[in-house]
Amino acid sequence: MTKIIPLEEAAQLVNNQMTLALGGMTVYRRPIAFAYELLRRKQPPKDLTLLCFTAGYESDLLIGAGCASRIRTCYFGLEAFGIAPMFTHAAGNGDIEIIEETEASLALGLRAKAAHISFLPSKAWSKTDLPRLRPDVQQIHDPYTGDTLFAFPAISCDVAVLHAREGDSYGSVKLNHNLGVDLELCAVANTVIVTVEKLVDRVLPDGTGLVIPPPGVDYIAVAPHGAYPTSCFPEYPIGGGEILRYIDRCNAGEFEQYLASVLNPAEA
Repeated sequence: MTKIIPLEEAAQLVNNQMTLALGGMTVYRRPIAFAYELLRRKQPPKDLTLLCFTAGYESDLLIGAGCASRIRTCYFGLEAFGIAPMFTHAAGNGDIEIIEETEASLALGLRAKAAHISFLPSKAWSKTDLPRLRPDVQQIHDPYTGDTLFAFPAISCDVAVLHAREGDSYGSVKLNHNLGVDLELCAVANTVIVTVEKLVDRVLPDGTGLVIPPPGVDYIAVAPHGAYPTSCFPEYPIGGGEILRYIDRCNAGEFEQYLASVLNPAEA
C-alpha cells in the first residue's frame, strides 16, 4: 500500500551509503524539495551513490554538501546554463568517484535489473576505451553469431525519488511527458518515493501526462513547487534567474551561503 507521508519523514528514508536515484531530466521535473529536505536533516546522509540518467542542480547540491561520494550518470550539468559548479570542482580535485556511463549502459543496466537478470549483452562500447574504465563490463561471445559483445551488469538502487504533478491516496501519480528513465527507476528501486505538486481525489489519464498506477510507488509526499528552480510543465517554467544565482554564488566560493539561503530563506 502506498503511504502519504510528510516530506520530512520521506527524507528520513535515505541512509548512509545508499544508492539514491533521482528522477527527472536535466533541468526538468527534478525532486528539488526532497534534496533540500535531505540537507535540512540534523545529520544529512553521507557516502551516497547518486544514480541519474542525467544529473543536475539537485545532485550538484548534494555533492557540494558532502553527501555523495560517487556518481553514475551519462551527463552532469545545467543544460543551457552551463556546467554544474560543485561537481566540476569535486571531479577536478578527485573528491568524487565517477562511474563512467553512457545512455546505452544505463538503459541496459536498468532493463537487466527490471528483468531480474544479472546483465544484458550489447555491441555498445565496441571499439571504444570505455571498457578500460569499467572492468566490470566484461566481454562475452554471442553463441549464435560468434560476435564479441559486452555484458552490461544490472543496475539497482535502494531509493528512487521522482517529482510528479499530482498524486492520490490510492498510490497513482501523474508525471508529464519528459520522462527520462522515471518508469525504469520505479521498476528497479527497493523503495520509490514520489513528491507531488498536489493531492487529488483520483489521478486520471487525460493525455497531459503519464500515469504511474499502484503498486509502482511506495510513498507520496506533498511538495508544492517541489521541482523549482527546475520546471514542472505545465505547472511552472524553469527558474533561470535562480539557477544563475546559484552558479554565481558557487563561482564566488559562496556555496555554503547559497545553501543556507534556500534551506532557511526566512533567515537569509
